[in-house]
Amino acid sequence: MTMDFKIINAAIPPRDEMSAQRARDRWNTIAKPVGSLGLLEDAIVDIAALTGTTKVCIDQRAVIVFCADNGVVEEGVTQTGQEVTALVVGNMLKGQSAVCLMAHVARAVVFPIDIGMCHDVDGICDCRILKGTSNMTKGPAMSREDAVSAIECGINIAKKCRDKGYRVLIAGEMGIGNTTTSGAVAAVLLGETPESVVGRGAGLSEEGIVRKERAIKKAIDLNCPDPKDALDVVSKVGGLDIAGMAGLFIGGALYRMPVLVDGVISAVAALVAKRICPAATHAIFATHQSSEPSTKKLLDALGKKAFIMANMRLGEGTGALCALPLLDMALSVYNGMVSFDDIGLAPYDIHNV
Repeated sequence: MTMDFKIINAAIPPRDEMSAQRARDRWNTIAKPVGSLGLLEDAIVDIAALTGTTKVCIDQRAVIVFCADNGVVEEGVTQTGQEVTALVVGNMLKGQSAVCLMAHVARAVVFPIDIGMCHDVDGICDCRILKGTSNMTKGPAMSREDAVSAIECGINIAKKCRDKGYRVLIAGEMGIGNTTTSGAVAAVLLGETPESVVGRGAGLSEEGIVRKERAIKKAIDLNCPDPKDALDVVSKVGGLDIAGMAGLFIGGALYRMPVLVDGVISAVAALVAKRICPAATHAIFATHQSSEPSTKKLLDALGKKAFIMANMRLGEGTGALCALPLLDMALSVYNGMVSFDDIGLAPYDIHNV
């Protein structure tokens, strides 16, 4: 292990509160009811604080899809096998998957990353650390060193995206079995029971949910992950995709780019990032509240509020993509609407709002 997360945390630039206040002042002088765009206004202010400028721009956007397989599928926690990860990723590379079609509408680029797939897929960006994790019900999913390597991968990808001119990133994932690993990480970090965090994932039956709950409980009981050490948790009962996304959130903070949380797996990764590097929190942006049961608890733990409630649970970054057009519309008002002064109207008294 070469990464010192205390040093990385200290290197993350703080929020620029002056830019945040100027962005808030801009919203308050626009000729509309103060605060009337709600959480969308807050998001623009928070982006200004992160990037250090009131000239908020999110024109170049990318979905980073971390693709990995999980050994826990041996426990019958999914409807399909690990070969489906490769099939879906192949479809993604052809531009035919749901995330690609939605990204086209949202003017985003999709970058699938092999961070731990069992099967080879031609044309994918190869950052593979392992050929899938081990079965966490029989031992640790991966070594601590492998988890650090996956986080480092995510940080490096954030830097490469920044260097290529991208302004906002989405943390996406693809990997059969990853709602089980994310459920295990969520249970430990939130101090919850497996039953309270497990959902249907890709559509499990009631019997399948019971198997998933049992696998999570068995993995936690066997590996005894330390809830005060998020790196220990993600290495013992997590996945390479979760670790990679955690790195992307940390990298977003280091390089002053907003990183959008997608569904429950992405939210788990964001919480891992926050626990490892608390200063990364201001680069984490909630978008939608997934139908998976632990999502609200994860967002609460992050101190974030989602502004889309649509019961989505597809993953891959699809839910977060839906937020981009909303942010675009908010920016059209922020950048283009006339002020109270422009139309000769007395501004609202914000102290009485």
